[in-house]
Amino acid sequence: MQSLSFRLAGTSVAVLAALAVWPHAAHAQSSNAPVSTLATVEVLGTAEEELKQAPGVSIITEQDLRERPPANDIAELIRTMPGVNLTGNSASGQYGNNRQIDLRGMGPENTLVLIDGVPVTSRNSIRMGRSGERNTRGDTNWVPVEAIERVEVLRGPAAARYGSGAAGGVVNIITKRPTDKLSGSVTVYGLVPQHSEEGSTRRASFNLAGPVSDKFSFRLYGNVAKTDADDLSLNEEYATGVTPPAGREGVKNRDINALFRWDLTDQQVLELDTGFSRQGNIYAGDRAVSTTGTETATELANEGAETNTMYRRTATLTHRGNWGAGRTSRVSLSYEGTDNSRYNEGLAGGPEGSISDNLQKSTSKLQNYIASGEYNTPIRLGGLNQVLTVGAEYRQEKLDDPYSMSQSAGVDLPGVDGGTRSGKSSAKSAAVFIEDNIEVVPGLIMTPGLRFDHHDQFGSNWSPSLNASYELTPTITLKGGLARAFKAPNLYQSNPNYLYYTRGNGCPVNYPNQGEGCYILGNADLQPETSFNKEIGIAYNDRGWGAGLTYFHNNYKNKITADMSDQGGPVVIPTGPDTAAQAFRWVNADRAVVQGLEGNLDIPLLGDEGSRLRWTNSFTYMIENKDKSTNQPLSIIPRYTVNSMLDWRINEQFSAQATATFYGKQKPRDRTQSGGDATGDALNERGSYAVFGISAGYQVNRSLYLRAGIDNLFDKRLFRENNSSGAGAATYNEPGRAYYLTATASF
Repeated sequence: MQSLSFRLAGTSVAVLAALAVWPHAAHAQSSNAPVSTLATVEVLGTAEEELKQAPGVSIITEQDLRERPPANDIAELIRTMPGVNLTGNSASGQYGNNRQIDLRGMGPENTLVLIDGVPVTSRNSIRMGRSGERNTRGDTNWVPVEAIERVEVLRGPAAARYGSGAAGGVVNIITKRPTDKLSGSVTVYGLVPQHSEEGSTRRASFNLAGPVSDKFSFRLYGNVAKTDADDLSLNEEYATGVTPPAGREGVKNRDINALFRWDLTDQQVLELDTGFSRQGNIYAGDRAVSTTGTETATELANEGAETNTMYRRTATLTHRGNWGAGRTSRVSLSYEGTDNSRYNEGLAGGPEGSISDNLQKSTSKLQNYIASGEYNTPIRLGGLNQVLTVGAEYRQEKLDDPYSMSQSAGVDLPGVDGGTRSGKSSAKSAAVFIEDNIEVVPGLIMTPGLRFDHHDQFGSNWSPSLNASYELTPTITLKGGLARAFKAPNLYQSNPNYLYYTRGNGCPVNYPNQGEGCYILGNADLQPETSFNKEIGIAYNDRGWGAGLTYFHNNYKNKITADMSDQGGPVVIPTGPDTAAQAFRWVNADRAVVQGLEGNLDIPLLGDEGSRLRWTNSFTYMIENKDKSTNQPLSIIPRYTVNSMLDWRINEQFSAQATATFYGKQKPRDRTQSGGDATGDALNERGSYAVFGISAGYQVNRSLYLRAGIDNLFDKRLFRENNSSGAGAATYNEPGRAYYLTATASF
């Protein structure tokens, strides 16, 4: 298997070289003799461009970001798209306020975040706990808002082309590019909550771009931001011990990024993009499972201590070619390095996730290397106009986390090396893919695709896909798609030396503690998670009116569960006449299902096609989201979410918006993590609620723009009622009324 991986890696490099050379050869051939087939092809969009018209795709524009500026993390705005929620990675309720992007209920770990098409994986440097949660804010806060040109949110089958980790979908953050003229801007933003125990935000950023010479140009952006943590008193009504349930932790951002562009010829561009980011938290008292908390947690929260710091370094070299007649190419080499330094958090067997009293720090180091490329060319085959895309990708991921291997084993565990276990692990994967955008008949576009991935530990995976779009009338379009997607086990789940330990409460109810507790081990024999994603939708657009409805259905197989499943039973290790330890492994669950509806309704009220006053609406309705073998939810998400906005263009200088978001009932799991029946507050549901906001913007002159707004206008507040699943669905805080002001000066 390993030799096959190396052969595939070599093939990928060879394909990348061919992708770089092929356009030159094609161009040279075209200069010597005309190619009649290309001359007769009506140039269509590429497969990637066509997929971005799929029903499960949303685009957040630069104007959207300007008119609805998030306080710090763009997840605040992404969550308003159809099919999107903010959740934890399981229904455990742990780290409940560190919510991340969840697309169509598949969980944050199945959402692939990209920056300019390059995967962002810094959160993978954070240890995955027994519940399947990571103490992370996610990867949507590495680019300041003002440096973003647009955000593409791809859900369902359209995301299958991106490989492992995109089973739920893709969030692609596109940064602003160099400009023809020297230009720049400085933005300051401030948010002040009405309730002093909730955290405020201040940030400042700059952008500078322009030409250096005829052939060279650049773009530079930087950012300094601070969001304060919620005070310990926020959730004190629900305190059951020393430390109340934690509110939202704060974050301090420092970002700097530079892009240098060299126009080699009129057809070729070479870009070097490099950056450095530092994110430090401001501790709010969070811990994974301890309901009582500790004196250490209380002291650190009251101090506003920085208990974990992430350092991220990136570099990407990209060559793009435009060879005429619709032929384009891209080849890139990328590096991402993350150092995750944090106070040691208790491993299982003690207060898991709580900061250790000795306040010692450890650092995990994650490095990722990616080589990728693709070539697009129009062809005419079988009398049909087509645009063919071929591509390849090679990834290597290396992790060194010695602290994660420091959990002691009091017994000889099967497959676990004795002595000091290495914290190093790695994975390699290679992929090739082909897509074809075909105009079958006028109005009918079909986009078949096939991706082949080979992982050096988990073998081969095929990801076929088929998307289609048909214009029933000039205003009504029918769209649909189906695809197989997958996710390889992460470097914690697959490491056989990685273990947890519990003295009793974490043992399954069917296998109670026999005196020496229970262990759960990493498992090198896991299978990749797979899903078969289907969607069908209809869209109407005419003179500013717009409406759409999409049904999606995902069959989810082999989900890796960190619950101490009794699947296959444990390995029982006698330790005395009447005592024994029990060893379980992470396992693949049987099947899960996710299905629901997404839709939108856009109504022009004033002006040409709503240019003066427009009412836009989107909704998501979850029909099912559960593990079919246990009937437990995959994550805690609202039954429905409705986002509504009135956008009023009063004149060329002045605009105003009113927004509303309605959330449906949220239900928790009805089983404990050890498999028993949940009781009491652990079964509490979170009822439906709504949050409203208003804002207004004023273009003072060509150089100065001001905007002010009120979030949560009617001060609807929700509180976290426990530090884990004991809260039922009340696992996060909904902050109250807050006021913000932002100003941008540009030239």
